[in-house]
Amino acid sequence: MRFFWFAATLILAQSAIAAEKPIRFWNLTSKTVTKLELAAAGSDSFGPNQCANDKDGSVDHDERLPLPEVAAGRYDIRIGYADGRVCRVNNVKVDAGKVFAIEDKDLTNCKK
Repeated sequence: MRFFWFAATLILAQSAIAAEKPIRFWNLTSKTVTKLELAAAGSDSFGPNQCANDKDGSVDHDERLPLPEVAAGRYDIRIGYADGRVCRVNNVKVDAGKVFAIEDKDLTNCKK
């Protein structure tokens, strides 16, 4: 019986820890991201630059960026680079406590 309670407590503790993890953006594009702004899917009301959450203000290739103030949902994302190129990624599903990735193939409507 003790084992059952120990196992149940362990499972609940792991669930609580996972729920506390922030959403994270994983940059799988080929360049360093200097701007990452989110808007509700179908909207052009973009929020603040999430790259400000990183110590150097940018997200290198293969780097993950915690987004502690972002809630789960569907977003249109505006992503920018140091060379001035800005692209969009539409209707991205963002789950609580999970990582979402953006790759070069996801980028649309790029302008410089």
